[in-house]
Amino acid sequence: MKKYLSIILVFSLVCCLLTGCGKPSDNGGTINNSKTSVTKPSDTSSDPVDVDFSKADADMFTERDCKTEYDESKAVSIQLNGTSATSSSNSVKISGSTVTITEEATYVISGTLTDGMIIINAEDTAKLQIVLNGVDITSKTSAALYILEADKVFVTLADGTENTLANGGTFTAIDENNIDAAIFSKQDLTFNGSGSLTVTSPEAHGIACKDDLVFTGGTYTVNSASHGLDANDSVRISSSTKLTIDAGKDGIHCENTDDASLGFIYISDGTMNIEAEGDGISAGAYVQIENGTFDLLIGGGSENGSKEHSDNFGGFMGGGHGGGRPGEMRPGSSQSSTITTDESGTSMKGIKAANSLLISGGTFKIDSADDSVHSDVSVTINGGTFEIASGDDAIHAEETLTVTAGTFNITESYEGLEALNIDVKGGEFKIVASDDGLNAAGGTDQSGTTGGRDGMFGGGGKPGGIGGHGGMSSNSNGSIKVSGGNLYVKASGDGIDANGTLEISGGYTIVVGPTQGDTATLDYDKSATITGGMFIGTGAQGMAQTFSESKQGVVAVSMGNQSAGTNITLKDKGGNTIIEYAPELSFAVVILSSPDIVSGETYTITVGSESGEFEAS
Repeated sequence: MKKYLSIILVFSLVCCLLTGCGKPSDNGGTINNSKTSVTKPSDTSSDPVDVDFSKADADMFTERDCKTEYDESKAVSIQLNGTSATSSSNSVKISGSTVTITEEATYVISGTLTDGMIIINAEDTAKLQIVLNGVDITSKTSAALYILEADKVFVTLADGTENTLANGGTFTAIDENNIDAAIFSKQDLTFNGSGSLTVTSPEAHGIACKDDLVFTGGTYTVNSASHGLDANDSVRISSSTKLTIDAGKDGIHCENTDDASLGFIYISDGTMNIEAEGDGISAGAYVQIENGTFDLLIGGGSENGSKEHSDNFGGFMGGGHGGGRPGEMRPGSSQSSTITTDESGTSMKGIKAANSLLISGGTFKIDSADDSVHSDVSVTINGGTFEIASGDDAIHAEETLTVTAGTFNITESYEGLEALNIDVKGGEFKIVASDDGLNAAGGTDQSGTTGGRDGMFGGGGKPGGIGGHGGMSSNSNGSIKVSGGNLYVKASGDGIDANGTLEISGGYTIVVGPTQGDTATLDYDKSATITGGMFIGTGAQGMAQTFSESKQGVVAVSMGNQSAGTNITLKDKGGNTIIEYAPELSFAVVILSSPDIVSGETYTITVGSESGEFEAS
C-alpha cells in the first residue's frame, strides 16, 4: 500500500500519458523552452474558391507599379490656381475649376483648387502617370480625383511634397456613376512615390476603386466616414507604404460579389495604423500578409466587447463554462449568461477574411471589440509577433486554425484560439482568456452536454481520482492537436476545451485555470491522448478530466484548494526533480506529464508542505 499524507491536503491518484522536456520558470507567465480546401461559409454570398497562397510580389505588382521616375521635360504641367487652372497641352480640358485629362502621358500637377476636381477620361488602353507635386484640392460636392476611363492610372507623390485631396461632405451626381469617395476610380489605380497624401471624406469612403487598388510607396493619411480604402477586385500593399486610417466603417475593405476569386487583400510590407468603427482589414475573399507593421484599434477596442460574467459564476453550468458563445443559454441552466455582444450587427474584427487567411510574418498590435484575427474558413499563421487584446476571440477560424511559428501575447480575450480544428505545430503563446484558452468548437459547441464532463466518471480514472476520458457518446467533431511550440494558458473557463478529440505529441504546455465554476484544465468529448511533450496543468476539481490514453507517464491528483503561488514539485525515486512549478492561480487539481515520467514507476509529488507517493500510469 502507498502512503498518502493528509494533514491539510487529500491527494488522489489518477494516471495518464504525456510528453515534454525541460523545466519552466515559476513566474506564472514565462515559458523558457524553446493550397487551402474550403467549403461555403454560412455568411458569404458566393462559394469561395481554392486559394493559391504561393503568389508573391512578382505576381502581384508590375514594374510600372513601382516606377516613380519621369522625364520632366516631356511631362505635361498643370497649375491649379484656386478657382481655375492652366495648362498648355491639348490633352488637358479646363472648364472653370474642373480639369479633365484625356490622353496617355505623364502629368505633373501643383497648386490649389478650393472647389474643383481632376477627371481622368482617356482611352481604355491608356496608362497615365499623375504626379502630385504639392496639390491641395477640395471638391465640395464630388471626388477631388475622379478616374472615369483609362486602362490604368499611376499616382506618384513627388519626393518631399505634401498633398491633400478632400470632399466637402456631399456628393452630387455628375454622370451615371455613384461617386462616393474623395478619390474615386472606375479603373486600376496605383499609388507610389515618397511624398505624402492626406485624404478627407467626411460623408463617404476615402479612396474607392472598382478594380485593383495598389500601393507601392508613399505616406498616406485617410480620414473617412465610411471605408478608408474600398476596392472591388483587390487591395495590394508593398514596400515602404505608410498608411494611417481613421474610418467610420472598415479601415481597408475589399469585396467582389460577382467573382469569389476577387475581393482579396495582399500585403507584403508596409506600416498600417488603423482606427476603425468597423473591421480593420476586411476581405470578401482571402487575406495574405507576408510582412509589415500593423497597429489596429477596432470598434473602440476590447473594452467594448462587454464580457461580464454573471453573479452565479460558481454554479452548475454557470458563467465560466466554456464552449458556448456570448449570450447563449446553457443546457440545464436556469438563466442565460450575461456575456453580451454588440447587437447592431456591425462587424468589429481586426483582420477578417470571408475565405482563408494567411499570415507569414509581421508585427501586429490589435485591440478589437470583436475577434482580432478571423476567417470564415481557415487561418494559417507561419510567423509574426502579435500583441492582442480582443473583446471576443483572439484568433478564430470557422474550420481550421494552423500555427507553425510566431510569438503571441494575448492579454485579453473571450477565447484565445478557437476553430473547429486547431493544429499548433510551433510558436510561443501566452494566452489570457475569460472563457476557454483553446476551444475546438465542434458539434453543438457545448462542452458540458452529452460527452465531455457528463461522462467524466467513465473509463480511465481510478477510484477517487480524476475522470479518465469522455462520455459514452458525442456528436462533436472538433479537434485540437499540439505537436510543438510553447503554450502558456491562463483561462477563467476551460484551459483546453476539445468538443471532440485532443492530441498532444510535443511542445511545452502549461495550463492554469480557476477553482470556481464549471471549469476544467482539460475538457474533451471523445478522447485526449498524449504521446510527447511536457504538460503541466492545474485548475478546478469538480469537473476535472485527465488524458484518456498516453505513451508516457502521467500523474494526476486532486486535493483541497491551494493558494495561487503554491509550489508543486514532482520527484522520482532517486530524489531527482522532474517538474517544479508554482501556478499563478489557485488550484485543486494537478496534471503532470513528461518523457521523464515512466508509467508504473513511483513518484513523490509535493504541493506546498505536503507530499504523497503515487504510481504513474
